Amino acid sequence: MTTNNRRAHIVGVGESEYAKWGKIGDVTEHALACKAILRAVADAGLTMDDVDGLASFAEDRNEGIFLAADLGIPELRFSNMVWMPGGGGGCAAVANAVMAVEAGQAEVVVVYRSLCQGQFFRFGQGGPPREDDGDNAPPPTVQQAPSPMMASLGFTMPYGLLNAAAAYALPTRRHMHLYGTTSEQLGMIAVTFREHASRNPRAVMGDRPLTLEDHQNSPMIADPHHLFDCCLESDGACAVVVTTAERARDLDKPSAEVLSTAQGAPKGYAFGPFSNANVADEIYATGACESMAKRLYAKAGVRPSDIDVAQIYDHFSGCVLMQLEDYGFCERGEGGPFIESGALAWKDGSLPTNTHGGSLSEAYIHGLNHVVEGVRSLRGDSTSPVDNAEVCLVTSAACVPSSAVILGRSS
Repeated sequence: MTTNNRRAHIVGVGESEYAKWGKIGDVTEHALACKAILRAVADAGLTMDDVDGLASFAEDRNEGIFLAADLGIPELRFSNMVWMPGGGGGCAAVANAVMAVEAGQAEVVVVYRSLCQGQFFRFGQGGPPREDDGDNAPPPTVQQAPSPMMASLGFTMPYGLLNAAAAYALPTRRHMHLYGTTSEQLGMIAVTFREHASRNPRAVMGDRPLTLEDHQNSPMIADPHHLFDCCLESDGACAVVVTTAERARDLDKPSAEVLSTAQGAPKGYAFGPFSNANVADEIYATGACESMAKRLYAKAGVRPSDIDVAQIYDHFSGCVLMQLEDYGFCERGEGGPFIESGALAWKDGSLPTNTHGGSLSEAYIHGLNHVVEGVRSLRGDSTSPVDNAEVCLVTSAACVPSSAVILGRSS
């Protein structure tokens, strides 16, 4: 049984600079990971001599054993990688660190994610930007250096399902058909998060205002996804430091207690709409997180109404809307009107969400930057601080096997 002294807390956060893919300069993905880890450890008031565990996800190419050697960790007692696909594993990586700390396998575990798309590109993309490309030029679409994909995608790719924007457009379009959700409601998500990013000096798009008219006039990427419904393509890294309550009490900065964690997928879900393998019709127009959300709340002993601020994975705006329903902030089919009410806004919203700008406007680092912002929200040093916030929900990607955490402000 976990004693109160071994209850896990997040005590430090850090990140590298964030930039549009290919624009961060001559820096490797490995160097970005090291920078984020060093900054997170320093933020916690610790040194690398205190660290004995590392955890990541999403097939992070920066293996723990090599980072441990390069960073001078005296003894690596715990190192693992989450098998949840893509951005679904960010909160699960935090959960693994929590389990290691609470079980006594390690004392200080750093969870990290480094993503340098300018160096390694993404599936369906390739080649560095040309000199005549402007900042807004899309990446080339040459099939070069593809990342590993599940074999099941071989059944969908011949029909043109080549990228995430198209895959996650399918459940969003289904939601629109069933419930009357509109493109304008999706656009309000993007506009709200951009407004939050305007106060965040780390946000890649922080100095670029966005209106609903801008959203509606932007190019259609995969119907119903306009350009601004889609997450950024970024270079950068971030990290959080997990340790025990006992050690957290000795540090100068306030910490965030990990109240609960959960991960999983419904029966037969596989890769979700990306492969369309056995997704039950009744959950097709959802983020497939409802059952997991119930477990998450029960373990924390809280309800949706207790959440003061949320950091919801926003790879695509439609997935945010479906998660609002999955996590119980509104009924199924009412996500559109909930957003239209202004609920996600920083100052006057009932559920201030993605106060850093999220993947749509801060940076796309597979969602671990949402955990960073969750900690900042509870410490009171967010650039869009929510007054008296005590409980924060952080989610990982919806419409794939996913994970989530609930954080509480330490007393």
